[in-house]
Amino acid sequence: MTTVKAFKAVRPNKDFASEVSCLPYDVMDRDEAKMMAAGNEYSFLRVVRSEIDLSDDISAYDESVYLKAKENLDNFIKDGILIQDNKECFYLYEETMDGRVQTGICALCSVEDYNNGKIKKHEFTLPKKEIDRINNFLYCRAHTEPVFFINRDDDELNRIIMDHKQNAPVYDFVSDDGIKHRFWVIDCDDTIQKITDIFDRTDALYIADGHHRTASSAKVSEQLGGKNAGYIMAVIFPESQVKIMDYNRLLMDTGEYTAEEFIDKLGEDFIIEKKEEHIYKASATHEFAMYIEGAWYSLTAKDGTFDANDPVERIDAQIMQKNIFDKILGIKDPKTTDRLKFVGGIRGYGYLKDAVDDKKATAAFALYPVEVKDLLDVADAGMVMPPKSTWFEPKLRSGLFVHMI
Repeated sequence: MTTVKAFKAVRPNKDFASEVSCLPYDVMDRDEAKMMAAGNEYSFLRVVRSEIDLSDDISAYDESVYLKAKENLDNFIKDGILIQDNKECFYLYEETMDGRVQTGICALCSVEDYNNGKIKKHEFTLPKKEIDRINNFLYCRAHTEPVFFINRDDDELNRIIMDHKQNAPVYDFVSDDGIKHRFWVIDCDDTIQKITDIFDRTDALYIADGHHRTASSAKVSEQLGGKNAGYIMAVIFPESQVKIMDYNRLLMDTGEYTAEEFIDKLGEDFIIEKKEEHIYKASATHEFAMYIEGAWYSLTAKDGTFDANDPVERIDAQIMQKNIFDKILGIKDPKTTDRLKFVGGIRGYGYLKDAVDDKKATAAFALYPVEVKDLLDVADAGMVMPPKSTWFEPKLRSGLFVHMI
């Protein structure tokens, strides 16, 4: 049993939806956020990355940043850029990228479910990043950004979603990155109750993207107390509609080995085949594409290099970390080393090739994307994915719904 709740969202006046909406706070640095918001006084980056409205010499974690976020949010509401619904609703949020559609339900999920393990995680969080969102939420007295959750497919819920999408959307726009966004309000009491009942019989929800925002919501609940604080604002997508992209690596050096020696060492655990293609892509699980010294190679993990019965050990990022970066190069912790750079699959293989050709990296490693089922299996086992295993696209836009605490 999981608890979801309808809520009175604070959301854009329909005339400002495309201007308000922005990418989530954690996919850009300060300079990029400032550039994205340039010339747009209504960008929600002024709430989730409010340091862009302050001097560059002020730390992004200074109290003045969170006070500015509160000021900007209050002004958006006062000026009618953001409005609040009069009754508690659920919301449908649809994103279309490269012809692929994913539609989720925006709702409040229970912090108690998170604490009890019914909302399952697959990665660890960093306290410093938690504190930043805790402060943003506390000063704004709002959950300012949703989290990306997954639920296992439910036929009745999928029918409700498809039926409601026959209505005209409240918002319908294409963002600068070419992704189409549509939004519906579910305010029918009977439908709200049906959705609530469906999730009440759902065994678990899964965090896809936004572990720090989820953990921060739980900490905010602890600090504020009260019934209205005990929630996490999330968009919940059916498993079948979610796609995970590859999450690739740039290697800065091959340590004590020449490129030729390094390739020879790889042969201990991988079947190596040199490729003639201008761009070669990994085509299956446990196969990797490597680019080094102007050439692509296929690396296929040999039998015995991983435990196929272990949900974490069989993940390609773990196979790569264990048998290449740790075993050959002595890189023990991929999260803290400066010898690896992680590259989301949205950038494409050409980005990896160019980085090596331009001498910004020594080698590139591209992975076959993780299946959603693998992520859910890891979470169900109470384990965590290897670092930087999953890259989700499209990202949820921020600013389309806010939950006032």
